[in-house]
Amino acid sequence: MTTKPSPSARADHPQGWRIEDDGDIPAGSRRGAPDFYRVAEARISRRKFLGASAAALTGIVSAVFAPGPNAARAQASAGFAEVRDARPRSVRVPDGHRAQVLLRWGDPVFADEPAAFNPADLSPESQARRFGYNNDFVGFIPLENSSRRGLLAVNHEYTESHLMWPGSPKSDAISPRQMRAEIAAHGMSVVEIERTRSGWRVLRDSPRNRRITPETPTVIAGPAAGHSRMRSSFSPDGIQSRGTVNNCAGGITPWGTVLSGEENIQSHFIGDPEKAGDEAENLKRLGFGNPRHFWGKHDPRWDCEKDSRAPNHFGWIVEADPLDPNSVPKKRTALGRFRHEGCAVFVNGDGRVAAYTGDDARFEYVYRFVSAGRFRPGDRARNMTLLDDGELSAARFMEDGSVEWLPLVHGRGPLTAENGFGSQADVLLEARRAADLLGATPMDRPEDVEVNPATGSVFVMLTNNTKRKPDGLNAANPRAANAFGHIVEMVPPGGDHGASRFGWDMFILAGPRDSGRYHPATTEAGLFANPDNCAFDNRGRIWIATDGAYKTMGIADGVWVCDATGPGRALTRRFLATPPEAELCGPCFTPDNRSFFCAVQHPGEGGAYDAPTTRWPDFEEDMPPRPSVVAVFREDGGIVGA
Repeated sequence: MTTKPSPSARADHPQGWRIEDDGDIPAGSRRGAPDFYRVAEARISRRKFLGASAAALTGIVSAVFAPGPNAARAQASAGFAEVRDARPRSVRVPDGHRAQVLLRWGDPVFADEPAAFNPADLSPESQARRFGYNNDFVGFIPLENSSRRGLLAVNHEYTESHLMWPGSPKSDAISPRQMRAEIAAHGMSVVEIERTRSGWRVLRDSPRNRRITPETPTVIAGPAAGHSRMRSSFSPDGIQSRGTVNNCAGGITPWGTVLSGEENIQSHFIGDPEKAGDEAENLKRLGFGNPRHFWGKHDPRWDCEKDSRAPNHFGWIVEADPLDPNSVPKKRTALGRFRHEGCAVFVNGDGRVAAYTGDDARFEYVYRFVSAGRFRPGDRARNMTLLDDGELSAARFMEDGSVEWLPLVHGRGPLTAENGFGSQADVLLEARRAADLLGATPMDRPEDVEVNPATGSVFVMLTNNTKRKPDGLNAANPRAANAFGHIVEMVPPGGDHGASRFGWDMFILAGPRDSGRYHPATTEAGLFANPDNCAFDNRGRIWIATDGAYKTMGIADGVWVCDATGPGRALTRRFLATPPEAELCGPCFTPDNRSFFCAVQHPGEGGAYDAPTTRWPDFEEDMPPRPSVVAVFREDGGIVGA
């Protein structure tokens, strides 16, 4: 979404994915911590760290920990009637709103591709011209400063063979032709859309429409470009590359480009990492060795034994220019290599840009990049180089309510040749190991990290971590066997996103009422689990999307909305519920907040092509469930959720 600039920003800040973590590798420090209640008490008593300016940003003390005497009577600012249906057949939104299926897997992206879609006989060539599978991140880029016309950029994270092909084959049993079609279903789609009286429509004849797949030419940019460890069988120079894969969440930059996070890359490579030569430890640290896709049976590029450096081309933040369909996407290596969920960029008061991203795996870290250069309004070409030079840091959350940013800089502390880091490129290629050595805080699956444009504070979605033991607790992750996840808020002092030390607070502990911690006035419908993505509207309200609530709480995933400040802080209300077994991804808004977009991913994932648990959104006997992008708007044309 695009919002009005905050006082600390110099440009509008647009804001805006899931495979289970079978290969997570516990890492990082293991510090004992007091139980949740003592941690909470300590957090309240030490809030003075935030200072007056930061306190103004966050408003009142969170009702989760210190509700006032009238907290139970507090009202949220949102004006919709909560969705009460916990397990709907289709997408459910509040009365007065409409949910429109805008784009489905297999819909043509180009005007010369036939509209009819036959998934039983899908060719790789046709899929490369159609909307891809398992849509995740959704970003809206307005055209001509309009909220009624723009480009929609959508990530396609992964495929599910048992739902795509008749007979429900396992992923290692599909044919070479089916494999190539699945490859073409990954990557990104860019389509032009416009608002009409009856809703939104896709302009299939737009010259800006585009598909980006694992075969699309890309360029390695930043400190790792041309490094010897980037020179592979398909990229002899370590610069010219090919493709992007496992694209999860992302972001829209203040200069109007799309950022896409390459996440579970380990699931796309076959081979034994122990046989990958000098890259063995690197691959094992990223969880290689337990693939979910078997492209390497037909293409050696996806076999880490045959080309141990090919995987080093993946696991980055990819920047693509949606305004130029002929542009070459660039992998911004200065932001580090790991399992990126997304990337939110914010313009600091001094003109530098801060980019926040999470490493979506158990016991992994939260990262921040601060550019060396400064944002220049109107100089788009120069701004598009800002993510190539700067300082990447990992977060250490302290019990005193502070966050220390630990720079991942070659030559500092343990990041030296003696520990296997010969250059800054090595540090970035093995960002996880570098953060291990620095003592960053191991988190409970850090996913989306977004900046509230109304306050400048930073929210971290932590989905879950059932592997955390009681002796492995820390202040920011206070629950053992955490099945439900939580949300942490970080506050830059004085609004300075380049500061080396932030404050932090626990925003919400998700889950059932007996184990979660919400605003006291939260209804049963307002309880949720497994926060994954989030977005902010131009009032600064947070819209929380979930992944896994149907497994952990028996309710549909969806979107919950609450205020981030004031008496309605953390008073969550259910706005949207998904079809069976789907997760909800990619929430974003048009600049006027009159349209809301989101992605419904893997509906009916527990079923099969021939025996699905749902046939959403078509509900036709010859059509399997289809991941889709949904547009939500008010029937009277007003503000969504107002």
